[in-house]
Amino acid sequence: MARYSANLGFLWTELSLVEGVRAAKKAGFDAVECHWPYATPAAELGAVLKETGLPMLGLNTVRGDAGKGEFGLAALEGREREAIAAIEQAIDYAAAAGVPNVHVMAGKKGRPETFLVNLAHAADRAAPLGIDVLIEPINQRDAPGYTVSLVEEAAHLIDELGRSNVKIMFDCYHTQIMQGDLIRRIEKHLPLIGHIQIAAAPSRREPDEGEVALDRVCRAIDELGWQGWIGAEYRPRGTTEEGLGWLGAFRAAGA
Repeated sequence: MARYSANLGFLWTELSLVEGVRAAKKAGFDAVECHWPYATPAAELGAVLKETGLPMLGLNTVRGDAGKGEFGLAALEGREREAIAAIEQAIDYAAAAGVPNVHVMAGKKGRPETFLVNLAHAADRAAPLGIDVLIEPINQRDAPGYTVSLVEEAAHLIDELGRSNVKIMFDCYHTQIMQGDLIRRIEKHLPLIGHIQIAAAPSRREPDEGEVALDRVCRAIDELGWQGWIGAEYRPRGTTEEGLGWLGAFRAAGA
């Protein structure tokens, strides 16, 4: 049966990160993940993870200037110094808090060549610490101009890099919007996938609505032999608690 992780970038956003971890534990999630935890000292996060017994699966490098619509730095030509600083910050924090994955955000209208150079630095810096680097294809509707939007583009970058600790963040929501064929695409790329996420498409709400039967997708992922977690990265319709019925329903359906 699949194991589910609460993405605290979208769930329980009214709470502090520490209290969000506790809320996820109470709700029955098997793990947590987040976007940008840096306002919370790594020692405080590590302490609540130990208290609850939940692993924190991953975090992101910073976006850059969010007010200007920036969505990552690592592929942006001329921003290499900032990109490296963001990578160092993320890896240092992950190492201190015991987080095994860092999603390096590429940014909009970047160059794959620049992204490759910065990914190589991230991979080499992270490897001795036992940390994996994730590349996430992000759809062009939510993030117009994002540098990597197709699963195959991420797989090609990994092939070019030749680093075993660089993997794909396979977000079913983004991939459904851009490409579809989720189960076969996951099966094809499973050896390269480091983490999987779900949300309803096209709404990005709870995974019990939308055009894809995500309970069946999750069951198929489990049957493929996936050993990781499935991250719930959706925007709740109301409060987080009001929408959590999907979790019990998925588990009751064997997903």
